Amino acid sequence: MNRHTTALISAAGLLLTGCTQAADQNAEQKPADPTAAVLKVARDYQTAALARDWRTACPLRSARMLHGSVEDCIKANTLDDDPSPTPTAEDGEPDPSPTVDIAEPPRYADGSTPRPQATRSRTPGEAERADTGPVVASDAVTVPATPKHPAGYGVLITYTVQWPGKPATTARRALRVVQESGTWVVDQLEDVETDVPTALSGG
Repeated sequence: MNRHTTALISAAGLLLTGCTQAADQNAEQKPADPTAAVLKVARDYQTAALARDWRTACPLRSARMLHGSVEDCIKANTLDDDPSPTPTAEDGEPDPSPTVDIAEPPRYADGSTPRPQATRSRTPGEAERADTGPVVASDAVTVPATPKHPAGYGVLITYTVQWPGKPATTARRALRVVQESGTWVVDQLEDVETDVPTALSGG
């Protein structure tokens, strides 16, 4: 083997080594696909919120949705011994449902009142609730930033809802999942009427 052949072999070896190192560096620099993590956060959040498990749901909210600390969020959403707690919506804002004043019961001419109709017995402060089915998370798509929300991923959430005595329906919601301090959290949720990006374009 002459010097020329040896030099060619050495050069080829160096070139191969350089290519391998470059490929390894590119593999290390390529970010991991976040889809699985994003879907899990969206599914875990919605499952916990439906179950009113705020100790699980609140830590999965962004700072914007918390409106304070995690403990503030838990306290604001937990039904305690107060028989008439202030209702809150799932996004942390006060429930927009109007307050209905209870009128005095009707009275007959002799001053007596009608016998009350039988109703399902509930504990004080308990509201009628629907049964919900398993939460399915799918269709994670990138969504751009809006004036109120950072860019992130939009996830389609579906689950069945059945009120007592009524047929089951399917709820479709869009959740915006964003990265905050290195953690994926929910920053927006909207009902879906068309598609996920459109549903998350405002709010």
